Amino acid sequence: MTAMLSGWTHLRSGKVRDLYTNDHGELLLVASDRISAFDFILPTAIPNKGRVLTQLSLFWFDLLSDIVPNHILPIVVPAEVEGRAVIAKPLQMFPVECVARGYLTGSGWVEYQKSQTVCGIELPAGLLDGSKLPEPIFTPARKAEMGEHDENITFDQTCQMVGVEDANALRELTLKIYATAHDCAATRGIILADTKFEFGIDSDGNICLGDEVLTPDSSRFWASESWKPGGAQPSFDKQFVRDWLLNSGWDRMSPPPELPVEIVAKTQERYESAYEVLTGRKI
Repeated sequence: MTAMLSGWTHLRSGKVRDLYTNDHGELLLVASDRISAFDFILPTAIPNKGRVLTQLSLFWFDLLSDIVPNHILPIVVPAEVEGRAVIAKPLQMFPVECVARGYLTGSGWVEYQKSQTVCGIELPAGLLDGSKLPEPIFTPARKAEMGEHDENITFDQTCQMVGVEDANALRELTLKIYATAHDCAATRGIILADTKFEFGIDSDGNICLGDEVLTPDSSRFWASESWKPGGAQPSFDKQFVRDWLLNSGWDRMSPPPELPVEIVAKTQERYESAYEVLTGRKI
């Protein structure tokens, strides 16, 4: 259930975030503690998750500000959502998820096994699930409607959707941001395996970074010390939730079950640990 916030009108809610606007056309993005898996919003929340997502995004937005402007406005959020919300300027969002991959895993690994490619990019033979790629690659996806899966597309398809100039700019920004974040995370003993960004155009015609950035919900973070190609890697995200659901007997069609207390606690610890390791701060 969304909160009633004085001066703000609720526009819509996604799987995790609630979006509001005010009379000035500004946007209030509130990160809830909701968690989703397999395209379902689960009935059990993860305490502190919304705060982690917000504060980690703000850390990265600040770190990346010399590379690309972002949508954050320096305005104090309502007290009721302090710590888990930002006020942002509206952007005309590009209809593509801008994904950077430095390691082969997830949907990229699935495609590679079939064709030795990812989003049309040919890769060397003999790579394993979790292998480091020769160099990071840009693997965009077409944004899907709520409840549907994003669809991996080629760079040529991206050019057709947004134009060659913008497609080249998005690819360059995505790979530059990934390289910067990857190197930063590496100094903390963390591998940034892959991540997705969302970009939009502001009222002055500038490409800006929007939505969330480099959080456990939008990225795969692995501990460097435990990385071993050849299978799924332990990650700082909702892995405990996915694993429990897969072994719970849930049919992934009916409403999902409540999560056990221990799974909630382990998942909360993973999110908070990601923030604290990456930023060097306590949440």
